Amino acid sequence: MHRREMLRMAAVAGAAGVLTLDGVTFAHADAPEGAGGGPASETRKVTGRLPTGAPDFVHLPVEVPRGVREIAVSYTYDRPAVPAGVQGNACDIGIFDERGTELGGPGFRGWSGGARTEFAISAEQATPGYLPGPVGPGTWHVVLGPYTVAPQGLAYEVTVTLRYGPPGRTPAPVYPPQRAKGRGRAWYRGDNHLHSVHSDGKRTPAEIAAAARAAGLDWITTTEHNTTSSHGAWEGLWADDFLVLTGEEVTTRNGHVVALGIDPGVFVDWRYRARDNAFGRFSRRIRQAGGLVVPAHPHATCVGCNWKFGFNEADAVEVWNGPYTPDDEIALAEWDNALVAAVRRGRPWLPAVGNSDAHREPQVVGHPQTVVLAEELSRTALLAGIRAGRCWIAESSAVGLSFSASGGRGAHAGIGERLRVDRDAPVTVRLDVTGAAGCSASFVTDQGRLFTTPVPADGKVEWRTTASYAAYVRAEVRHPPADGGTGALAALTNPVFLGP
Repeated sequence: MHRREMLRMAAVAGAAGVLTLDGVTFAHADAPEGAGGGPASETRKVTGRLPTGAPDFVHLPVEVPRGVREIAVSYTYDRPAVPAGVQGNACDIGIFDERGTELGGPGFRGWSGGARTEFAISAEQATPGYLPGPVGPGTWHVVLGPYTVAPQGLAYEVTVTLRYGPPGRTPAPVYPPQRAKGRGRAWYRGDNHLHSVHSDGKRTPAEIAAAARAAGLDWITTTEHNTTSSHGAWEGLWADDFLVLTGEEVTTRNGHVVALGIDPGVFVDWRYRARDNAFGRFSRRIRQAGGLVVPAHPHATCVGCNWKFGFNEADAVEVWNGPYTPDDEIALAEWDNALVAAVRRGRPWLPAVGNSDAHREPQVVGHPQTVVLAEELSRTALLAGIRAGRCWIAESSAVGLSFSASGGRGAHAGIGERLRVDRDAPVTVRLDVTGAAGCSASFVTDQGRLFTTPVPADGKVEWRTTASYAAYVRAEVRHPPADGGTGALAALTNPVFLGP
């Protein structure tokens, strides 16, 4: 059945634009087959074409009658050849239930982006990326997200099947605990940007947990694109020495942000652009749910990945994402510039973190990883450590370091702390690094890179300065450059601040 396009433009509050198609209706059937003559299932197909410049989201209303046990959706779209340098067709999909599509509202039931061509939802179970629960009567909305549209347009076909019968019972989700036994006050290693089969990853939660343990991690955060379905998928995978936190990679058209450590089951909407002035609202949503706002790979080259919302709402920033690349170098430079501005203006500074963003083999879980000084292995303590900047980034658990500054009268400060000394008082900066043979160590200040040396055999590096010469000092450990550049990072610390 062919549907007229561009029927009516609707502005969902704060959204970047929505096209609503004609609705799909089914025969009313309150009774399953054999109990009043109702059908076992019904199927409808919708076809159409979207032009270049289509709105970010296309809503297909589906009128769901009573007595539905399961709703199943599949879709296809064409991929015509395009000239070099021109984006082809890419279209995401998800669904909202009878509670509506309001931005930040309760109707969200799942999103798989472009990772799946079909999904099903019932009370008992749902396809990964989607949330099980009753298929209530009313208007549901299949949502298409034409991420990029070729010059020829995007031809699509959506198939919706309703299966009738008793509704079944929704199992209560089993969420990970918020605390593990751990080692008390210690440095804990974590990877807080990971994808499984619940979005566009290929690993199962069990495979991710095994890979994390092999990488020497103490904790991970599950961060699927625009869905919370993985929050209850880790039963039996945590332990006294291994913590699983829940999160979401909020994937907008103007950049991605990791909602790190939010309460299990909390959904953060993504259907807005920077121009919609909605990010502040959803940053508050993340913090209200106990999490941190962490812009991810801010200079990544994928479509929609560049961070356009600014950093005023951020709690930390991901400056190292996966294997170290030129876009990470740009993110690092941008972060360092922001440190200088914060010091000059006496304003709060933004800590740096690093994560693997691993989706599938051969991407390595824990490359890189954020190492956090926390009072215990718990969500509260770990997030407090990141928020305070008591953390550093390592390419793997093979790399270890300590970094500190000391002054007169026994004053001492570590990563993320301030050494309170007179501006002209002598300060000794110390780095002790292991697992970095063949690397160089640099001390970087608000004036730039002031000291660089090969890492000695014992891994110990010292440098003397004053607070008048360096308002802060941070350490970089780098591999030898392969092409005359600065070399990929092996480790990076947050700064130690110097001065009264």
